[in-house]
Amino acid sequence: MTSDDARHQVLEIRDATVRIGRTAILGPITLTVGAGESWVILGPNGAGKTTLLDLACAMRHPTSGTVEVLGSRLGTADVRALRSRIGFVGHHVADAIPAHLPVVDIVLTGKLSTLVPWMQSFSENDRRTAAELLERVGCTPMSARPLASCSQGERQRVMLARALFGRAELLLLDEPMAGLDLPGRELLLDALSSTADSAPPTILVTHHLEEIPRTVTHAALMRAGIAVAAGPIEAVLTDEHVSACFGIAVSVSSFQGRWRGHADLTPANG
Repeated sequence: MTSDDARHQVLEIRDATVRIGRTAILGPITLTVGAGESWVILGPNGAGKTTLLDLACAMRHPTSGTVEVLGSRLGTADVRALRSRIGFVGHHVADAIPAHLPVVDIVLTGKLSTLVPWMQSFSENDRRTAAELLERVGCTPMSARPLASCSQGERQRVMLARALFGRAELLLLDEPMAGLDLPGRELLLDALSSTADSAPPTILVTHHLEEIPRTVTHAALMRAGIAVAAGPIEAVLTDEHVSACFGIAVSVSSFQGRWRGHADLTPANG
């Protein structure tokens, strides 16, 4: 890789492993996310997806190998400063924010990645930007309402607006569609697609092909802590690769940028 290539990598994982005691829960794995790319990480429960995301958001260090996030190598970087440059959408963040706060104030907390807006000042431009982001994710009607009054799907879209408000250099989404009904899932997918033009490089973790936004460019399939396949999405999401990832026969199809998988559980003859 040339020095020019390196400057365009937002995440570079090289032969990384994560162990708990003697048990490897991830790796060895190598994965590179470049500027302008949008990735989905797919795999069954226990595949190592969340552990991989922990490395990407500098919440965990590798046991061996190297991880560079936004040009900083884990183990030598100030992780607090590094995390402030990363946007994160996941249930543990949403659950930590006081639910009595108005939705627009929650978006404003994305400025410094804090959980509350106190001890900060916000300009009129900040408030206009927050309002514009809420409009883009379809949450303008609830901007003055407390978060507690929002549905789970609305909360996830508010969290997306919050992450984008912070002008993050890397956006991570940890199973953002988990627990959503069909309308909630589709509204969040639409919000992800409609904000993709202003979003930084993105990594989305999910179990389901149906939860992949149209704007995703790359995919990685994981099983037992190892990447089964990784690269441009059309080359990765094949019957062969997805079947190997989930351990059952899967037929994969796409239509107008949306993906789906159908599992064949019919026993073989004979």
